[in-house]
Amino acid sequence: MSDFITHQNWRYATKKFDASKKVSDQDIETLKEAIRLSTSSYGLQPYKVIIVENPELRSQLQPASWGQSQIVDASHLFVFANITDIQDVHIDELIENMALVRGLKVIDLKGFADFMKSKIVPLPIAQKEIWTAKQTYLALGNLLNAAAELKIDVTPMEGFEPEKYNEILGLDKLGLNASLVATVGYRHDEDATQHYVKVRKPENELFIKL
Repeated sequence: MSDFITHQNWRYATKKFDASKKVSDQDIETLKEAIRLSTSSYGLQPYKVIIVENPELRSQLQPASWGQSQIVDASHLFVFANITDIQDVHIDELIENMALVRGLKVIDLKGFADFMKSKIVPLPIAQKEIWTAKQTYLALGNLLNAAAELKIDVTPMEGFEPEKYNEILGLDKLGLNASLVATVGYRHDEDATQHYVKVRKPENELFIKL
């Protein structure tokens, strides 16, 4: 656990990436697996993660990201896109996968499936969107922690225009909405932010013991 805390003190929201440094395919696979193993409500994982390497696409996305340089300079761009309208089919896909992996019959999981469908599917679309978007933040947490262990920089970003991302990446046609962006790569030597002392609330202000 001491290593985990050390890694958390090392990481920061990188403002300037070194465009000449690329994250290896092996490390990208590790980061993908960390995201895949993330916790989510019901284990539903109601999102997709789009990894954008294409420089032309990223140039198109930069103006929709308030012009931030990380979008084009980082090694990789991860876009977390939540499913906007969860339906029975999404739950059925989870149940079929669960039955396959655990050696069960789909019928054995009918109670669980029906419970999920009764709690999620009837919700208004706006409420479902909020709920699925929240799940992407859980996945982002795993990405941040895994990357810090590998000494890979990640900058989570909410400063972008989801509607334009959806249009450029064709997400709206897939029933998806860009909820979070994370730039992945290596900090530039000239990024002064890396030398800032980390500022967080002291323990006595952050925690309440009852």
